[in-house]
Amino acid sequence: MEANADASGTVWPPGPATDAAAAPPPRRPHPWRRASAVLGGLVLAGVSAVVACRAANTDGITPVPQLLAFLPWLLVPGGAGLVLAAFGRWRTGMVWALAVLAVTGWYTQPYGAEITRPVGRPLGELRVLTSNTEFGWATDDLIAAVRREKPDLVFVEECAFVCADALERRVAKADYPYRNVVREDGSAGSAILSKYPLTPAPTIPSGMAMPGAVARVAGRNVRLQLAHPEPPLPGREGTWRRELRRVRDVAASARGEPVIVAGDFNATQDHAAFRSVLKAGALHDSARLAGRSRAYSWPADRTTPFRTQIDHVLVSGDDFAVRAARFLSLRGTDHRALLVDLELFEGQGPSGGG
Repeated sequence: MEANADASGTVWPPGPATDAAAAPPPRRPHPWRRASAVLGGLVLAGVSAVVACRAANTDGITPVPQLLAFLPWLLVPGGAGLVLAAFGRWRTGMVWALAVLAVTGWYTQPYGAEITRPVGRPLGELRVLTSNTEFGWATDDLIAAVRREKPDLVFVEECAFVCADALERRVAKADYPYRNVVREDGSAGSAILSKYPLTPAPTIPSGMAMPGAVARVAGRNVRLQLAHPEPPLPGREGTWRRELRRVRDVAASARGEPVIVAGDFNATQDHAAFRSVLKAGALHDSARLAGRSRAYSWPADRTTPFRTQIDHVLVSGDDFAVRAARFLSLRGTDHRALLVDLELFEGQGPSGGG
């Protein structure tokens, strides 16, 4: 067909150039979708920073140490980032979110060996209780738990004057004749009660008392260390790391001997500083060995889903087997107590019989 011009000089039918000029402009994303994609990117960036520190074996700076304590809960903002990216039709963001969720999910798995490998024949059973009484306010329930559960070793953190006095008056010396009590007020006081003979061991320099001792159990010397480093409050992460390094140094110096390190570590399995204590002393987390690695111990006095495990009983794997671990609720404290049943073995260390 031939093209004809009308009276105005317009060529008809229109050619390709005229068709392109008449095509509608490309559709721009809706502002809400753009906002959703941007918000999703910000959420994913925050979660990625924390998870990257976990993967790099570092605790970073505020707010990373505080968020690492609740690492499994990062699956929630990670999932929100995926939803926001999907609503914003941001394919790169969706892939990013799936990767973040996969890495976070990987690190929610329990850390550390599933079993210990004690050496030699079994020598006897040992029950250990650790409890943070929060300025001594939970002392009554602690004493009731001691009478009910009859632990062989008791580690008490935040044992203020009221706590130390109550332990002296109301816990029979016939039951716990051996004691190492650091009398300090507020959160600084601590105590170790034992049915077994104790000899002195160095106290870790710290803001809150961390006494040590050596217990003679079934013919073996067992190094005891109470742990209570300062919490990683904003601006105080350096003190927290320094005091956990001192706990690590004690664990490393006692490596090869029977060791129990118990208390309020103010750290979880997702903190590099806590994992370094385990590695340095070849120690194992009793709750992990008993299948309770994600059971919470703090905060216990508030109805919140955001809880974590910062109270631990660590043992040397060549010397102990963990038979059970239970968390006990005590009134008056924001911590649950931890009760662990151990079996001590002969071992091959300098105080062993092998």
